[in-house]
This record gives sequence, C-alpha cells and structure tokens, in this order.
Amino acid sequence: MFDLNELERAHRIVGTAVPATPAYAWPLLAERLGTEVVVKHENHTPTGAFKVRGGLVYLERLKRERPDVPGIISATRGNHGQSLAFAAGRHGVPAVIYVPRGNSVEKNRAMHAFGAELVEHGEDFQAAREEAERRAQFAGLHMVPSFHTDLVLGVATYALELFRSALDLDILYVPIGQGSGISGCIIARDLLGLKTEIVGVQSTEAPSYALSFAAGRIVTTETSNTLADGMATRIPDADAFALIQKGASRIVQVSDDEVGQAIRAYWTDTHNLAEGAGAAALAAALQEKSKLAGKRVGLILSGGNIDFDLFRTWIGTDAAPAAQRAVA
Repeated sequence: MFDLNELERAHRIVGTAVPATPAYAWPLLAERLGTEVVVKHENHTPTGAFKVRGGLVYLERLKRERPDVPGIISATRGNHGQSLAFAAGRHGVPAVIYVPRGNSVEKNRAMHAFGAELVEHGEDFQAAREEAERRAQFAGLHMVPSFHTDLVLGVATYALELFRSALDLDILYVPIGQGSGISGCIIARDLLGLKTEIVGVQSTEAPSYALSFAAGRIVTTETSNTLADGMATRIPDADAFALIQKGASRIVQVSDDEVGQAIRAYWTDTHNLAEGAGAAALAAALQEKSKLAGKRVGLILSGGNIDFDLFRTWIGTDAAPAAQRAVA
C-alpha cells in the first residue's frame, strides 16, 4: 500500500498535530501477565484515540488534491468521526458524521465539539454508513470510507513509533474494528524487516474478521452487540482482510466480561483509562497468558474514550461482577 518513505512523510504530517505517544513498560502489568509488556498509549492523542492519525493524513491529501472540496461525510461509532472532525477543522473543511442511534453520548459530544454536524441514523454502524453514502451522493459531499490507504498510512505511524522504540517485541496484540490499525502494524513491521508476531483481537459478539480468518474468505455477521463499540463490525473490509490474512498469525476473540476485566486492570495497574476496544489487546494477552512466558509482549491501547456511565457499569467496584473484582 505504501513504502517506508511515504510512511516517514506521513509521520511528519501527523507530527504537526500529534506528538509521538509514549510506549511504557508497566511493572504491575508485567506481574499480571508474568512477562515483560510494553503498552503503546494511543489514548494520549488530542482525540483520545489512534484514528486521529489517519484523519490528518487523509485530509492533507484531499485538501491538496481538491482544494475546493465542499465538505466530507462519513459514518462512525466515534473515534473515526472524531479523527475526521479534528482534521477537517484544521483544514477549514465542513464535516458531516453519521452515527447509529444509541451511540456513545460522550463520543457524540466530542465530535460535535470538534466542529462536525452530527446525524443519528439506524440501529448499527452499517445502517449509518449506508445512509451517509446516500447523502454523500445527493449532497455532493466527499464520502470518507472507514478503510482507505491514507487512513492506514496515517495510523501506521503509531506502529512506526512503537517498533523503533521496541525493536525486539516478540508478539503484538492489536484490536480490530474496520482493520486500519492492525493493517498499519503489519505493513510497518514488514517495511522495517522485523519478525514480530501480530495477533488480532475481536469481540465474541462481533467476530466477523475472526470468522473470516478461520474460513479463509469474507464472513459477515447479523449483529455486533458488543459494549466495545470500536470493535462492533459486521462486515469486514475486503482489502483489510487480505492484509490481515497474509500478515497476522491469528485472531483471538474476547468476551465483554474479559474486556471489562482488562479495563479494570489498566486502571489499577497504570491509572490509564481504556475504552472497550482499547483494552481488548490486554484482554487477549490475559487469555493467552500461559503462552507468553519469556516473551516481550506489545499491547496497543488504541483509545480511552469510554462513557463514564459505561465505565461505572462495566468495571466499577459496586457494579462489577465477582470475576471482574477478583482481577484487581
């Protein structure tokens, strides 16, 4: 999709708005996993998630090639929309973002605060995306997909930062929504000539990529009813799936309860707030703990944009299931 020079250029574009995020080896997480672990903190960006990188690269090219573009439109569960609203605002481009009904209240507020026109439509991401595509055609707006080379190029800059600061990672766990994050990690690893094993992570309630990986072909699901909204995908992107099929070793499925435990572990062990998808990598590593002894493990904490009420319900001391309370 791109070469190392293009990735370096993208990193410079992203760096105008997003300083390199930290990668920390937390001792309490190491005790919990029984091995050395490095966390890439994409929850420390201006939008609280990794996707801002892709939006910055996408809008830079769009504005350069189409300086008179009348506006952009897209669909999201939150972080993609925040990314586009943030980047569009920097370039003076109007942004319309569609979200499904019942979407994260706080992510909706953030997108609006970044300057986007927010529209609620449909019961899930797929319905919101289809309606956004219809409006794009009739209103003459530029439709931004959820997976695109420029989006992957942008988010791959976090992998470039991570791999250059931790060249000897044996295994890296990466959450999968529409696939840009894990695709960026795979491409960056290969461009740098590293041997790090990359493992995708999906929800048991939205396992379309995991099912596709196992079947060797695209498999869709009828629902995506996970609280980890960043992984709520029913229909895999074909280009993303091709990259994942070639470059990932496997895809681990984690339950919402396991994700809740991982959110709590991040809070108690590092005092970092993780959203559902952001904690999924840790949930998968905990599930595979017996396989990790002696390995240097990387975890992508892809975002921290979790509604406060969900945080309390999912992992709060009073509301957490006994199994979750036992983790801490």
